[in-house]
Amino acid sequence: MSESQPPFHFGAVILAAGESTRMGTPKQLLPLDGQPLVVRAVEAALDSSAWPVVVVLGAHAEKIRPLFARLPVLMAENSAWNEGMAASIRTGVTTLRQFSRQLDAALVALCDQPAFSADIIAQLVAAQRTTGRSIVAARYSGRHGAPALFLREHFETLTHLTGEEGARVLLNGDVSRVASVDLPALTFDLDTPADYAAAEKGTP
Repeated sequence: MSESQPPFHFGAVILAAGESTRMGTPKQLLPLDGQPLVVRAVEAALDSSAWPVVVVLGAHAEKIRPLFARLPVLMAENSAWNEGMAASIRTGVTTLRQFSRQLDAALVALCDQPAFSADIIAQLVAAQRTTGRSIVAARYSGRHGAPALFLREHFETLTHLTGEEGARVLLNGDVSRVASVDLPALTFDLDTPADYAAAEKGTP
């Protein structure tokens, strides 16, 4: 960050409300390198300059909630988790806005990308500061996806999203307002038992 730029305050939203139907068990709880996936994602956010960090729970909230008893996070329950990802984004961004009116941006991230890290968050923030774009998104598999950073001007839209696609329209709509950070490692996420087996072996 250059000396001429003011401090940049952003919160993080970790989406962890899904049912994990394809995995057959709550993938949020699956251990990788000794930690449940959702804890890995949350600790990546806590290790970054994001504050606060919101964890959005849903289908398996009663099993996941105890994992965060000792961590400085806000837990938000999405009662409409079966509606799709949009409901979780609404819940998380609404929680951020209630916590602080001073946030410049919100980072929206998933809990099932093993490569997600504080360094990746730093890359997204650096790209925003360099380009001035109102959205900065990871790019992999030929398109933009999570994690993504949204400036405050998009908060109202984010809190009114509907459907399963989440913020995909914002990320892949008007590309002139989206800065890309190529992060091919994020292509690999954990949806199926085969994915998890590959992750355990370190061979995605």
